[in-house]
Amino acid sequence: MSLPLQWKISADPVSYPDAVSYMEQRVADIYAGKAAELVWLLQHPPLYTAGTSAKKSDLLTPDRFPVYASGRGGQYTYHGPGQRVVYVMLDLTQRGRDVRQYVINLEQWIIDTLAVFKVSAERRAGRVGVWVIRQDGHEAKIAALGVRLRKWISFHGICINVNPDLDHYQGIVPCGIAEYGVTSLADLGLTVTMAELDIVLRRKWAGIFGA
Repeated sequence: MSLPLQWKISADPVSYPDAVSYMEQRVADIYAGKAAELVWLLQHPPLYTAGTSAKKSDLLTPDRFPVYASGRGGQYTYHGPGQRVVYVMLDLTQRGRDVRQYVINLEQWIIDTLAVFKVSAERRAGRVGVWVIRQDGHEAKIAALGVRLRKWISFHGICINVNPDLDHYQGIVPCGIAEYGVTSLADLGLTVTMAELDIVLRRKWAGIFGA
């Protein structure tokens, strides 16, 4: 009998190397049957990460913040205060071993969560992440995804922009997409706390991933 999924919230910013080290150990423990699946909600200090498809030319200001190579899929992304990062460690052996469906589920989780705050978020064919239409009519990304699997255990996950400093994105081409901007709940005129977002993320989980 598998252990019930756990939720973990870190109040203080977590360094990226510490987060990766924690995830790798947890993934090993889940695979070994010694630990439960985990959804970990946190924030990072300002930093850039390079996914497995990152192009050096997309790192525009390499000295601005620390840059970390990441084993997740995708290209460059930014993490920092005001952004809710959610690392999802699930045993996909117990969930169908369907990576595409897993990514769709993560996207839908974001979309359903943002809908509670009256934000109409959507997928876009050929573009990673979750997108909204700003008041000026332009499309912008409000959430990003980056997934890695090891022995069918998932890690890394999603990030949703609540109220980060959007100027920090100027140091990269986010996810390799230069022609669209980045937005946040605050940029859309909404005042949402991390605690409020966390409550909705947890409420919407079961409808996507099961109890």
